Amino acid sequence: LITPTDKAEDLKDCDFVIEAVFENRAVNAAVTKEAEAVLAKDAIFASNTSSLPITELAEASKRPANFIGMHFFSPAEKMPLVEIICGKKTSKDALAKAFDLGILLGKKPIVVNDAPGFFTTRVIGATITEGAQMVIEGINPVLIESAAAFNGSPVGPLTALDEISLETAYKNGKQAQDDEKALGRKPVNNATFDLVEKMVTKLDRKGKAYGGGFYDYPEGGKKTIWPGLKAHYAKKGYKEVPFEDIKDRLVFSQVIEAVKAMEEGVIESIADGNIGSIMGIGFPPHVGGVYQCINHWGAKNFVARANELAKKYGKRFEPPKLLKDKAKKNEQFV
Repeated sequence: LITPTDKAEDLKDCDFVIEAVFENRAVNAAVTKEAEAVLAKDAIFASNTSSLPITELAEASKRPANFIGMHFFSPAEKMPLVEIICGKKTSKDALAKAFDLGILLGKKPIVVNDAPGFFTTRVIGATITEGAQMVIEGINPVLIESAAAFNGSPVGPLTALDEISLETAYKNGKQAQDDEKALGRKPVNNATFDLVEKMVTKLDRKGKAYGGGFYDYPEGGKKTIWPGLKAHYAKKGYKEVPFEDIKDRLVFSQVIEAVKAMEEGVIESIADGNIGSIMGIGFPPHVGGVYQCINHWGAKNFVARANELAKKYGKRFEPPKLLKDKAKKNEQFV
């Protein structure tokens, strides 16, 4: 059923097209225009981007009502989730067709509204950034990865970056910076970008596919943490931090980001958030997802622990208003 081609005109009979090009606006725009030139007027064009705003990508389209996001997860043949993203001009008809296609492909669709990083990418990005922040602080990377495993995550934040490749993470970070500059805003780097920029540009550690990143990958042997991390980030020895704090920083960073996404209207369904976090980004499944995690703790207890983390590690752990309101009313996320 697969027909390889390098000719856009071979798409002319397709009623639904999904692009999966690099995270580059210029390339995306070129592919959009090339495909739309031959597609029928009612054909749907979907982008598999994991972070670029759909509304902005749709500016290259002559039919923004038929432009939508369909974010599949890697490896696509195994991961059950598809995140459907509606741009400001996406029609209900396009959403219905994308949803139906997701089900026909055997996926579990969740629907979110447009914003940089959408829902899943910004939530997983929060825990990866927290892991990077802890490396920069001089915390033992073995403890960071072990804490993720103790939490129930399938991989730790450093393994995730190595698998994605630090080179790719660096390029995506550069694209995000360029986007901010294009909008007349000053780019704000996070710990992930600061860390991968140094790893890639100064230490030549680009990830697993390039021979090594945070880990060394000896042929026929077990991967081990790269000793250079200690040499560059913990010259006087690793910083002593309670293991429980490391575990909670990785989880709370994701949950708080998910609450912010709900406050901002990026996601409206608690069920979609819980399902998306487990099926798409490997959030610890035994607590039921990002929002159910708060119920698991109890909103008041969760807020109290978040405030503790905020005092020790920074304002990013301060509970959002929606979360504090739930705690005051003793309400659950349902």
